[in-house]
Amino acid sequence: MELEASGKAAIDQIPPSYRLKQNILSPLETLAQSVSTIAPSTTPTMTIPLVFALAGNGTWLAYALALAALTLVALTIAAFARHSSSPGSLYVYIRETLPPFYANLTALALFFAYVTTASSVIGGFVAYSYVVLGSVGKEVPSVLFALLAAAVSIAVAYRDIQISTRLMLWIEGISVLLIAVIVSITLVKHGLHVDPAQLHLTHVSPTGLRLGVMLALFSFVGFESATTLGEEARNPLTTIPQAVVRSAVFSGIFFAVCAYGLVLAFQGSNPALNDTAAPLNTLAIQAGLPFIGHIIDLGVLVSMFAATLACIIAGARVLMLMAHHGLAPRAFCRTHAANDTPGLAGLATGLLAVIPTAILCFRGVSGNDIYGYMGSVAVFGFLTAYGLIAAALPVHMHRRGHLTAPWIALSILSIAAVLAAMAGTIFPIPPAPYRYFPYLYLAYLVAGLIWYNFKAGQREAQAKP
Repeated sequence: MELEASGKAAIDQIPPSYRLKQNILSPLETLAQSVSTIAPSTTPTMTIPLVFALAGNGTWLAYALALAALTLVALTIAAFARHSSSPGSLYVYIRETLPPFYANLTALALFFAYVTTASSVIGGFVAYSYVVLGSVGKEVPSVLFALLAAAVSIAVAYRDIQISTRLMLWIEGISVLLIAVIVSITLVKHGLHVDPAQLHLTHVSPTGLRLGVMLALFSFVGFESATTLGEEARNPLTTIPQAVVRSAVFSGIFFAVCAYGLVLAFQGSNPALNDTAAPLNTLAIQAGLPFIGHIIDLGVLVSMFAATLACIIAGARVLMLMAHHGLAPRAFCRTHAANDTPGLAGLATGLLAVIPTAILCFRGVSGNDIYGYMGSVAVFGFLTAYGLIAAALPVHMHRRGHLTAPWIALSILSIAAVLAAMAGTIFPIPPAPYRYFPYLYLAYLVAGLIWYNFKAGQREAQAKP
């Protein structure tokens, strides 16, 4: 009997095949998925200036606090990733642990988050296309840049997951290295001392710092996307949890250092950091290396494409699992016969991502505003999934006989961090259009759950004799 039980447990741990390529991604390629979804090279150029507008000299602290909160969540997700691997990411972890309602909620939230993050970074691609092309780009309608980013990302994701991750790894690696060089030169030029204004948080208000932390969280979202490679990663129970934790921690340290360096470099400057279209280009000129600034701008542009690609890859795999479990049309279960990729799910994810961005571009909304709008909406989806996974952790550990006080403490702290972040996106009530985003997100969740219950009712009726 013991041998039978042991054999059954071993079989239960073997994930079902979803006709994806098996065990082809190295640890670095798996890490590239999470890093590219975070798109660390975009934060110093687009997000840090926005955080600075709120937190001022406390920008570095906003990122340090965001790093602490997301590290807790990363450790929580890693605890699940050590025991289970699947293309469904956090959705499958919840499905194995909590009642179906919470699993369905997680799936809807996570898919929404990846799609809207892709929409956001397509907006960033539009914005930086004009920065890179300068006066030449002014003749090109912004909607064409949006369609270009989406079309190429869909094509690469459709073709081969290994090509996709290698491409993302090189893009982000080169961009981050060049940014690190410029920030390091800036810090050396200002001398090896602590900036008193930033150390003492001069003119930083508690409200501004809190809102800055909430915005800084958007720099991290997507760090868990390596969990969607459960079929394709080698040794997934080892490499995926490592990728989740390392991407969050290393990116967070990079963000905090960049935030400190940028605020230091722009002190007393005109225009201010939050009014500068290409801050790293300005830093490169100050460092006497203007050509590197242009390379960084190009790297950021391509990084926006890489982030779009990473979001489509992750979203397609979540959608495929949703289809397998009745949360989406069955057609999305299919994978390409030759490429072993979820081609139709990838196409749907890419189209859903580009449609809102294209509409906003057509209406004259700038790429920077699209980046901010869609990124703010995406945060709701990620925070929902992070909160549910934190709540499920004690149940997960209890079932395996490993529940101890540290795991309970990790769960409580992670839930508290997520709730604080969620509250910060709602109160105080933000200006329009941000004040309407929570209602848009809730409407999507309600519609998704109603559709699922309707289809489930149909299946039950058909099953009855």
